[in-house]
Amino acid sequence: MEQINKFIEENKDRFIDELFGLLRIPSVSSKTEHKQDMQKATEYLKKSLLDAGADSVEIIPTGGHPVVYGEKIIDPSKPVVMVYGHYDVQPAEPFELWHSQPFEPEIREGKIWARGADDDKGQLFMHVKAFEFMVKSGTLPCNVKFMLEGEEEIGSPSLGKFCRENAEKLKSDVILVSDTSMIGRDVPSITTGLRGLSYLEVEVTGPNRDLHSGLYGGAVANPVNVLTKMIASLTDENNRITIPGFYDDVIEVSREEREEMAKAPFDEEQYKKEIDVVELSGESGYSAMERTGIRPSLDVNGIWGGYTGEGAKTILPSKAHAKISMRLVPNQQSAKIDELFVQHFKSLAPPSVKVSVRVLHGGEGYVSPVDHPAYRAASKAYEATFGKKPVPFRSGGSIPIISLFEKELDAKSILMGFGLESDAIHSPNENYPLWNFFKGIETIPLFYKYYSEGD
Repeated sequence: MEQINKFIEENKDRFIDELFGLLRIPSVSSKTEHKQDMQKATEYLKKSLLDAGADSVEIIPTGGHPVVYGEKIIDPSKPVVMVYGHYDVQPAEPFELWHSQPFEPEIREGKIWARGADDDKGQLFMHVKAFEFMVKSGTLPCNVKFMLEGEEEIGSPSLGKFCRENAEKLKSDVILVSDTSMIGRDVPSITTGLRGLSYLEVEVTGPNRDLHSGLYGGAVANPVNVLTKMIASLTDENNRITIPGFYDDVIEVSREEREEMAKAPFDEEQYKKEIDVVELSGESGYSAMERTGIRPSLDVNGIWGGYTGEGAKTILPSKAHAKISMRLVPNQQSAKIDELFVQHFKSLAPPSVKVSVRVLHGGEGYVSPVDHPAYRAASKAYEATFGKKPVPFRSGGSIPIISLFEKELDAKSILMGFGLESDAIHSPNENYPLWNFFKGIETIPLFYKYYSEGD
């Protein structure tokens, strides 16, 4: 550990400078105007991997944004660890809520502030620098591959086909991912579960044009009014989802496992304070951690219709729209939930409107085994650098590609995240503490050491 800490201390300014170069690239995968930025990010990462010591790096086209693939094979008889990460980021809007420019990274209060600082450029870059240390110090104990994609934030639509077509190239013993968070800075944790995702857009259409709300209001159905009532009916008074068949495949977590989950430190008052709410809400009968870790949920991610500009425009709008996501638990299948949602949502519509539903993307949940040698190696690595054993933790987030890796590549994934809930990923003012960034670089080489040594 002394060697890696010396390496970090001597190079930390360079690490930050190089990460800032990546953060300045607005690689927003969901917007076509950023296609060139996506390409620029791949070229930046290719150079970073080659400079760190990779033997070869390719930028491989897909049906969407490219994949950056790199490798260093020191001995074909040794294990292969494949690092997965993503270089695409969420849109930064609304820009006016940022305290600094989202693609001009700054350091304030011991944190890096920028879009992608945590999710996932900062965490991805920890692996590049940990790899650089192992190569330059001659301590790399096994073979390494990198697969860095550019579509995670839009559901990884091209990666399944990419994995199938490149299965031999991607063959590995375990997949290492840092795209999750810890329970707290002083509470290291390994994510052992992820929720799946079903994400749809709905449109409700009434009259064939916007109407005068005085001349037509009260006589013609208002699509916005109808849509809000339809959405409100999707959950009941206990915040359970009302879609018929929605819970059919949900496996109830045992009382014993729930009791183990409850041992993880969680300060509800601090949790509420950080997001400035006076009361939490969710499915009756479950704690906040259970609601996000082991239970499904339904949320409106965006809703619009009619006139929303400055001043008044008294219309009865022709259309209303909403984006709706459902977080799913392992054993629920996103395609089945999509079908159930479409059928139910259309059934809610009165004859006065027409409804269309478009599936945007989705994926399945994942549970990582705690008895896998790679999990034990990760646990020992955290314990060595944090001074305490990490807590297994089920996250409420989704990384749809993780379950696909197991199906297409026959490899388990270990989720060694170093972010914090306070990092505001997907929100204005995303940030990543410098302490966590450097702690990740310190911890990751120990994973390689312990995994290569075996049990």
